[in-house]
Amino acid sequence: MTLATLPTRRDEAWRYADMDGVARLGREALDQWQAIDVAAGTSVTRCLVVGNDAPELHRFRVQLAEGASAAFFITNAGSDYTRVEVEVRLARGAHFEFGGVTIGGAGVTREFVTQVIHAEPEATSNQTIRAVHWAGATGNFLGEIKVARHAQKTDAAQDFKALLLEAGASANAVPQLEIFADDVKCAHGATVGALDEAARFYMMARGVDPATAQRLLVQAFIGDAFVSLYDAGEHERLLEAALAALEGARL
Repeated sequence: MTLATLPTRRDEAWRYADMDGVARLGREALDQWQAIDVAAGTSVTRCLVVGNDAPELHRFRVQLAEGASAAFFITNAGSDYTRVEVEVRLARGAHFEFGGVTIGGAGVTREFVTQVIHAEPEATSNQTIRAVHWAGATGNFLGEIKVARHAQKTDAAQDFKALLLEAGASANAVPQLEIFADDVKCAHGATVGALDEAARFYMMARGVDPATAQRLLVQAFIGDAFVSLYDAGEHERLLEAALAALEGARL
């Protein structure tokens, strides 16, 4: 097996990556894909908290058979470069759901990269990503949707929103649509903004301390990413892992 070469910023899917972190991952990491095949009419849900004090790369290739579904819900709160890639191919009537949060400071880059291929008709996909960053950190989402010529009745959506809690933090969104069918619904949106100071002032004026007010506002913001996760225990685990990143942050 030939090992992959290290990417560069000239590669579209790596244009905002932390190349020092990529180099520390090494070539071997780029060959490590987890394959997930979902049989017709069945479903798979993955709930992950990723990121540590060393670079991490998580890569998934998902094949959805007719009428199958897969859902990924991920909190990306690493204290070093952390990247999650998901490639999905959907057969007729399949559904893919993705909810992800990148959150943190310390100048770290955290990113999601997805490629969703609607290969057959009547499949649906939905991606909701929220990014919350400060202290020079960066949150990235590169999402590509491909719709084959005969994949009529496709319904695909991406929604990225970033909340920057300090000047110097950044967010990058690169939505890409490649559509060859004509009877489809495909949508994407991307917004970047700051915390709603009026809402924070309103809460503080009613006795809520600044840290709690900020936590509540961030919780409401990132909650959209996990709205389709119906397992209460996993929902709480992913949400708390994200909010834990706020603890001790000097904002």
